Amino acid sequence: MVNSKRGQIWVETVLYTLIAFILISLVLSIARPKIEEIRDNAILEQTAETMRGFDNLIRSPEFLDAGNKREIELGLKKGYLKIDGINNQLAFEMECGSEFSEPGQDVADGNLILHTRQVGEVYHVNMTIDYDSAYDFTINGENETKQLGASSIPYTIFITNKGGSDKTVIDFEIN
Repeated sequence: MVNSKRGQIWVETVLYTLIAFILISLVLSIARPKIEEIRDNAILEQTAETMRGFDNLIRSPEFLDAGNKREIELGLKKGYLKIDGINNQLAFEMECGSEFSEPGQDVADGNLILHTRQVGEVYHVNMTIDYDSAYDFTINGENETKQLGASSIPYTIFITNKGGSDKTVIDFEIN
């Protein structure tokens, strides 16, 4: 009789443990996508603010004189930043699980253009600032494109106003 009670206690313990694991799994399966959505929106908001910071720096009156040089530290947790010296643009793109702006529509936020497109269950969010009419971007003195991906270590970017006759040359040096 005593051994059957011990066996029953062990069976109950295993059953209760399994039920607890199942409940925890259900809660995590429901909560995890929402947590990722909130995290992605926070990253996108922070990146939009960083892009506005780049724009404010480049267009600021203090930066207008040739020879001015500024240092910026940029941390990218997700997505990638493209410094496009050919089209004279700054662009950021990231995949996420929710829409950040109206899908299929360009949304202007000052000089920042937001574009979200849906590809299956995933949304591609693109943020672009176009400088083609006023500035000529270079990377280490060359008209090329540089793409910075997600990294645990922040990038150090030096932005230098090189002057110019038709367009102001803005040079990016990335470390």
